[in-house]
This record gives sequence, C-alpha cells and structure tokens, in this order.
Amino acid sequence: MKVTFFGTTTLMFDDGKDQIFFDGHFTRPSLLKYIAGSEPSDTAMIDEMIAKHHIDRVKAIFVSHSHHDHVMDVPYLANKTGAEVYGSSSALNVCRGGDVKEEKLIEFKAGETYKVGDFTIKVLKSLHSKPTIINNDLGQTIDAPLRQPARLRDYKEGGSYDFYVEHKGASYMIRPSFNYIEGQLDGIKADVLFLGVAGLAKADEQTEEIFFRETAEKVSPKLIVPLHWDNFFSRLDQPIVGMPSLIEKTPVVFFKLAKYCESHDIDLIVQMPRTSIEI
Repeated sequence: MKVTFFGTTTLMFDDGKDQIFFDGHFTRPSLLKYIAGSEPSDTAMIDEMIAKHHIDRVKAIFVSHSHHDHVMDVPYLANKTGAEVYGSSSALNVCRGGDVKEEKLIEFKAGETYKVGDFTIKVLKSLHSKPTIINNDLGQTIDAPLRQPARLRDYKEGGSYDFYVEHKGASYMIRPSFNYIEGQLDGIKADVLFLGVAGLAKADEQTEEIFFRETAEKVSPKLIVPLHWDNFFSRLDQPIVGMPSLIEKTPVVFFKLAKYCESHDIDLIVQMPRTSIEI
C-alpha cells in the first residue's frame, strides 16, 4: 500500500487501482487568518499536489471531523476528482457549500462499514482532543451549507470519527485526535496505527499512560505513524515545522512517542508532508 501524507491528518491510500483520501487539507491558512479573517481554498496549491502526486483515481474521501484543517479543501478535491465524500452532516454541509453534487455525499454513522474497491472502511466514533482557547467548539455542528471564503472558526467540529481500514489481509487504524474512548478498540488489531499526537507533550503521566493503553496497546501495531504534529498554519510550500511552541512542544511529543515505541518493540516512522511510503 502506498500512503501519501499531506500534513495534519490528510492521507491518501493508493493500492495501484484506487485512491482513498482520509481528510482533505492543503491550504493551511496562517494563524492570523484563523483568528481574524477568512480564507478560500488555495486551488493552485491543490492542483499542484494533484499533478505532482498523480491524484487521478480517487474514489472516496472520508472526513474525520469538520474543523478547517480536516475538511476545508474536500469540496474542491471532490469536484476535481469526482470522488464520493463520506462524513458527518456537518462535513457534508461544507461540501454542499462547495457545490458538490448531492449524489456524491454519503452521511455515515459510527459502526457502519463501507466497501470501496478492495478497501473496507469501518467508521468508529471518536473523541476530539481537549478544547483549547482557539478550539472550543466541540460538539457544535454546521447546520447549513458553508460557502467559501468562510471564517475559519465557522468550521465547527461536528463530531469526530476514526477509521479502520482493511485491504487484502492488511489492516490500518487511523486515529486523528489525541484522545480515546475506553474500550472502543477492544478486539481491533491493525498492522499500522496512524496516531494523532497533538496534545501528547502537555499530557500528564496518567493521561499519557491511559491514552497509549487505549490505542496502541489495544491495536498492537507493528508500526506507528504520528499524525497532527506539524504546524498547519504554515504553508505546504514552506519548510515543514512542528506546532508553535505555545500550542505544543513537538520535540517532546516525538520523545514520548519514541520512548513508548522503544519499550513496546514497535517501529516508528515520522512521515514528512508531501512524501509517500510503501507499507
């Protein structure tokens, strides 16, 4: 399986026949824009990524939640590729605001499983990471089509979801947010765990222990690939850096994660945005 990472939690799975996206965010507006302005999708940037990464066989886009750094560019990507979009009612209202055809929109529910080509994707209820001063809308929904340019704070969370992906005997768990639901992953095993780590640096020892117990220890992966560690306020055509230190201390995140993987004999790959790996 070829997996391309575009930063934050945007992943493209490619089995050589079909491409499946999980989230869709390429534009990455500045922090100032997030606080005080609005921003449309950077279509030139998206077109560049489409061309450079041969994004030409997208069958589906699954949206984990409807904050801007997960869903903002899904409408343009869906219209450009003809892909179907699977998401919450909030995520689909973002797509309606981008004039995605109604027949391309599938509202999913936790526990449902979808077959796309040789991929089987199960949707699991999840929890967003704890709210912050710039992220305090958890549980709020987008109840009408959201048209661009929109204020970035108008992209409400709308419920969070994880994805369990199976493909020809291999399995992948995608957990975008640093949180857990106790017992949710009982009985679920995966070869690869894509794990949201934004918040790990500030977690106390008990929270860290429970988080790993309810994610990595349940899933028992051979490999962990961290998600949501990079600064999504920095453009994709600029040097990639970790989150601003006032928000998160990325070196501490990697240190904690590396120590965990070391002690549990799990491989760890930090994948840079705009790169692909074969797993």
